[in-house]
Amino acid sequence: MNRRVLMIGLLLVVAGAAAGLTWWLAHRADEPRELVLYGNVDLRQVQLSFNNSERIAAVLVQEGDRVRRGQVLARLDRSRLEPQVAQFEAQAAAQRQVVQRLRNGSRPEEIEQARANVQSAKADVANAHQQYERLKAAADASAGRAVRQQDLDTAKAALQVAEAKLVVNQRALDLAVAGPRKEEVAENEARLRANEAQLALLRQQLIDTQLISPVDAVVRTRILEPGDMASPQKPVFSLAITDPKWVRAYLSEPDLSKAHSGIAAAVAVDSFPDRRFEGWVGFISPVAEFTPKSVQTEELRTSLVYEVRVFVKDPSDELRLGMPATVYLPLARPDSQTSRTPALSTRESRAPNEKGRR
Repeated sequence: MNRRVLMIGLLLVVAGAAAGLTWWLAHRADEPRELVLYGNVDLRQVQLSFNNSERIAAVLVQEGDRVRRGQVLARLDRSRLEPQVAQFEAQAAAQRQVVQRLRNGSRPEEIEQARANVQSAKADVANAHQQYERLKAAADASAGRAVRQQDLDTAKAALQVAEAKLVVNQRALDLAVAGPRKEEVAENEARLRANEAQLALLRQQLIDTQLISPVDAVVRTRILEPGDMASPQKPVFSLAITDPKWVRAYLSEPDLSKAHSGIAAAVAVDSFPDRRFEGWVGFISPVAEFTPKSVQTEELRTSLVYEVRVFVKDPSDELRLGMPATVYLPLARPDSQTSRTPALSTRESRAPNEKGRR
């Protein structure tokens, strides 16, 4: 009897353990393996404008065209700017010659000419001095009767004029030898720099008559046409940057521990129901906000959530701006740990820099 009771008890224990294991396995299988988020495809856009205010001469691309970085998209009329550039080129060239002349100083021929003028002035002084001395000696010998006082005064004045001319010519020689003043050289060098700066500005304005694409992108909107008046305040094109693309989704506070930057993700859109695009979580906002109206889940509409930016690989450029998208994030099991995808390491390292919000 005791043996039978023992066997029955053992069977009950085994049955209970089996039932518990079955229940645990069934509930474990029912646990969600993915965290599902909802959002929209997003990308950056560029509004391109000319730096100059001038009439548009040509528009070279259409909506939908793919453009490359450095490609010319439109041109302005250059008919009034080119003559201004030519004018300031001539002015800068003339001022450059003035500066060069001042730096070189006086020519040897000019110095020799100044020395000859000094020698001529010295000869005039010597001659005037002799004339004056003769008249004075004659006047002294004759007690003033042989020479009139007027002639003596004229000779003395001629001597003084000759001596003054000698001083003037000697100063001219000194200036020729010394060359231009350093202040005069500095003044003309400053004028040259001003001319060159104005010329550089006009040349840059001439370059800016071509509207160049700053990135690889797709022309989203062609706003102005040939003949329109362009200005820095008027965009000519709206460009859509196709790489990188991301899904702007929202994560509730209880799910914050289930996602982190760098983990792999999959993105699905209604246009391609049988495909999932590879991606990764690039950014989780540190600030909570109210759920936007674009999120179509009833549970989250009135909740505080955190923005999540999930970058998507789309080499064929099939995703479009604003597409509703569903994001699937794998959840780690208690007995396993989700690892990062090695192939995404390069993009993950770049992901923290993609935090700016438009």
